[in-house]
Amino acid sequence: MPDAMAGENFTAGPSWYALYTRAQHEKVVAQALASKGFEILLPLYRAVHRWKDRSKQLALPLFPGYVFILGGLDRRLEIVSTPGLHTYVTVGGRPAPIPGAEIEAVKRTVLECACVEPYPFLKSGDWVRVTRGPLEGIEGVLVRKKNQFRLVLSVQLLQQAVAVEVDVSMVERAPRAGVADPRLIWWEKGYASASA
Repeated sequence: MPDAMAGENFTAGPSWYALYTRAQHEKVVAQALASKGFEILLPLYRAVHRWKDRSKQLALPLFPGYVFILGGLDRRLEIVSTPGLHTYVTVGGRPAPIPGAEIEAVKRTVLECACVEPYPFLKSGDWVRVTRGPLEGIEGVLVRKKNQFRLVLSVQLLQQAVAVEVDVSMVERAPRAGVADPRLIWWEKGYASASA
């Protein structure tokens, strides 16, 4: 019986994996791997950096230190020898596939929304589903920042997340496996989840 983690499940299609890069080498690694023919995902967001004499808008990685790759386990040596790349993100010493739903949620959010930004990883809060609009069907954690609500999308394997502004009237509570009480309130740095 073949080991499911040893290779990709080609009947269901290749999986996405996370690659850990050197600091500030995400774009270089993504370009190098794309030039080798790999399908790469490097989600970016816009940020304004200000210096004393000027300010500049930059495109920065949503997940600093990581690039996502579709498949490629059969060419692993070619991947890990890419300059600026450390290794695959692994579990038990093997590349760990990322659930397709998490990758699709990040892709759709980056394409559909202008106000996406990195966000501290959350472990608790109100799990919600967007009920209408361009993000309909996407699930995440609802948090409040001052008078605005944000939907936080997490990539569990990396323990990182991104946040996008949402209209609270367009979300509903959704069941989430493994959460004892969806009414928990989460507090950190002035953020609190909406509570019923």
